[in-house]
Amino acid sequence: QVQLVESGGGLVQAGGSLRLSCAASGPPLPNIAGGWFRRAPGREREFVAAFSWRGGTTYYTNSVKGRFTISRDRAKNTVYLQMNGLKPEDTADYYCARPGTTGWVDAQSEKAYSYWGQGTQVTVSS
Repeated sequence: QVQLVESGGGLVQAGGSLRLSCAASGPPLPNIAGGWFRRAPGREREFVAAFSWRGGTTYYTNSVKGRFTISRDRAKNTVYLQMNGLKPEDTADYYCARPGTTGWVDAQSEKAYSYWGQGTQVTVSS
């Protein structure tokens, strides 16, 4: 069974940086697309960043463009989210996700993803 394990969350001051990691284990994943989502206290889970199904395109929600970077190490089967210039409004639980199907997926939609990590907490103090 596929398992995704996130790490790298923590407490950081505004303006600081964190790098989240999402390591996949188990059977080979059918799709190289991958995404990060977050859920802030009292809010619904929202899209943050993703790779396309062919891996050549990245997507970011407007609020993190220029500050966050999604990347991956295919040899390690790990996806990363480098977060710079963190703001208090970035405080949330962050989840990585990978599709369970082959071919094109809407990488910005939760519906594209079958596998989810347990989440890692990011807290940004002002």
